Amino acid sequence: MSQITITLLFLLFAIVMFMWEKIPLGLTSMIVCVGLVVTGVLEWQTAFAGFIDSNVILFVAMFIVGGALFETGMANKIGGIVTHFAKTERQLIVAIMVIVGVMSGFLSNTGTAAILIPVVIGIAAKSGYSRSRLLMPLVFAAAMGGNLTLIGAPGNMIAQSGMEGIGLKFGFFDYAKVGVPILIVGIIYFAFIGYKFLPNKEGSDEGIFDESKDFSHVPKWKQYLSLVILLLTLVGMIFEEQLGIKLCVIGCIGALALMVTGVISEKDALASIDLKTIFLFGGTLSLEAALEQTGAGELIAEKVIGMPANTMVVTAGGYTFKDYAKAGVPMILVATVVSMILLPIFYPFFPG
Repeated sequence: MSQITITLLFLLFAIVMFMWEKIPLGLTSMIVCVGLVVTGVLEWQTAFAGFIDSNVILFVAMFIVGGALFETGMANKIGGIVTHFAKTERQLIVAIMVIVGVMSGFLSNTGTAAILIPVVIGIAAKSGYSRSRLLMPLVFAAAMGGNLTLIGAPGNMIAQSGMEGIGLKFGFFDYAKVGVPILIVGIIYFAFIGYKFLPNKEGSDEGIFDESKDFSHVPKWKQYLSLVILLLTLVGMIFEEQLGIKLCVIGCIGALALMVTGVISEKDALASIDLKTIFLFGGTLSLEAALEQTGAGELIAEKVIGMPANTMVVTAGGYTFKDYAKAGVPMILVATVVSMILLPIFYPFFPG
């Protein structure tokens, strides 16, 4: 059996198991990862390289930064402020999507989601609404907001590189001509229709994201320092290019600062890292590597990983593969209609 055939069989296995969900998603990813090594498709170094991918490192760092925000009770405080102005669930969904969407245009959409996930969980805790109904709009808004500017999403820069090869170039806000209407329509859609398709589930309360904790004993300085370090991490991510430091490293600096200053203990920091997410994302990257290496399909390889932020909220939201499809497919249809209307107007295929 050829390596291409083996790789495609593992791809089929992963798709079926992700949809069937009879075994945990992370376990499916690890079966694929190890299986690709055992069958000789990948060297073990290549198969496990996904666990030191920049997104995985960012996940680990931001789980710790978010954990500190929870451990000190600051996430709940922020949640209380937000819920003071946004009273209903739909108002919260709109507020979250607007903030995340705009931020994602100027900070990478993955970075924005990583920063705001703990804040949104805090909002859910304070408002009493299910976190699963607030986290999914967050990651959808991050995906749409990434199309506001040239730097919002990694794919935008990839397209830019391709365009430069044929003598064309996008301006910084060229994507916004289509991206802004899609974001606006997407927010309106979720406010009036899409919210009906959002899952209402109990997310995992394992580790640091336990909303039932009593934070009255936490010193005020720890609460405010956790917020200050979070904001400094955000600023660092915004100026990633100017600083010359990758997002994942900036996240690590924030996480280390929280531990060095004693805002969060080493034990709590380790407990805040969601290993299910790490196994899911890192393991699936091995399949992407196999698809590229064997030539089974570069286009398929690019689609194997959905947006990293989707992976980050799997455990916290208690989501299944079908939950994303149920809420996401109608959103894709809406975005497609908007795109098909606007693309020929702003970027005619046969310009005069």
